[in-house]
Amino acid sequence: MHTSFLISTIEKFILNTLNFNMSVPTPYVFMRRFLKAADSDKQLELVSFFMLELCLVEYQMLKYRPSLLAAAAVYTAQCALNRCLHWTRICQLHSRYTSDQLLECSRMMVDFHQKAGNGKLTGVHRKYTTFKFGCAAKVQPALFLLETEETT
Repeated sequence: MHTSFLISTIEKFILNTLNFNMSVPTPYVFMRRFLKAADSDKQLELVSFFMLELCLVEYQMLKYRPSLLAAAAVYTAQCALNRCLHWTRICQLHSRYTSDQLLECSRMMVDFHQKAGNGKLTGVHRKYTTFKFGCAAKVQPALFLLETEETT
């Protein structure tokens, strides 16, 4: 029996078992897990999703893995809400990212947050200024993350 035939048979079995129900892992898949690990409340959830959605229209964010984008969004939201660095050991364990690994991406998110209400692409900002989305866009950006850039 040829190896390619065997692989093809195994692939067919796996696809049939999954009922051909496959998808690409998006940041949202990871976000749910990381929010649970962060023991999130509704406010942290909404601010995290706001951070993540700000990245969807930014070309330079394509270089990051979906899991890193999700982890950085939760981390950035925690920093904005708590006004301090906040990435627990449990968050690190579940995401497999340290706060240092998230910092570059997180700083970009803070920059996007700061500029979200200006420019041509303000749809995400407008969406998250509504009560339905917890006025998440009105949370002050975690500007101190940008300041730590000079000291690291």
